[in-house]
Order: sequence, then C-alpha cells, then structure tokens
Amino acid sequence: MNDKPTSLRLYKKEKLCSVVAVEQLFSHGGADFSALAYPVRIVARRNPRRSSDAPVAFLISVPKKRLRHAVDRVKMRRRIREAYRLNHHNYSLEEGVRLDVAFVYVGNGLEPYPTIERAMRRLLSGLSAAFPPVSSPAPESDVESAE
Repeated sequence: MNDKPTSLRLYKKEKLCSVVAVEQLFSHGGADFSALAYPVRIVARRNPRRSSDAPVAFLISVPKKRLRHAVDRVKMRRRIREAYRLNHHNYSLEEGVRLDVAFVYVGNGLEPYPTIERAMRRLLSGLSAAFPPVSSPAPESDVESAE
C-alpha cells in the first residue's frame, strides 16, 4: 500500500567525496545534465568508473557568496539534504547507471523548506527524464497477457 521504502537513510557510499570526480563534474563540458529550479541548481554526470555500488553519489554546495553566515549555510545544506533524502526514492534511473550529482544553492537568502522541496522534486524528475529507466519487462508482460 505504501510505496515508500522502509528506510529513507542516506549512506556514506552516496556521498561524493572524490576530488577528481568533483573536478570532472564542474569542468568545461563535464556535465551530462544541468538544470535550474530556483533556488537549487543540479549538475549531473555519468561516472561508470566509480567503485561505489550506489546509483547516485551527490554533494551539496552552498556558496559563501550567497549566504555569508555559516549558520545559514548549514541550515540550507540540511534543508537540501532532507528534501533529497525524502524524495530521491520516488524517481528511478536506468539500471546499472552511476551518476555523480551536485546540488548548488543559487538563492540569495534563506528559503523555506517547502520551496526547497518543490525545487528538489522538479530537479529529480528532470534527472530521471534525462536518464530514463529501461522499461523492457513491461512490453513482454503485455505480449504474454495477449496470448
């Protein structure tokens, strides 16, 4: 009845830590997908060489230029992480794909959580549309039911 998984945890393997991967993600022409849903921007890149078995490794960046106080940066980082944690299970990706994803805060002030969550849902739906899941089992089941 409830489609949500039993655990909504974010694991260490989902954290993008590699300096090389981050540099490639933000280098000129390095991103496969980029979108903006104010106040959050997403940058994504396929990384089949990543050793982690997590389909998505992500990082969150809240620039000091946008929010001068560390307390505010931490608060926005937590809001973005919480929105991702609660919504990333609702969108599926192609099986076996490994993505490096960066969420960059582009707002000029503190934004309320509902604004961040709306933006996150739009970004995740765009990401799943850019890397659609393979739907080969569905046509086979339709053929079997026709027989």
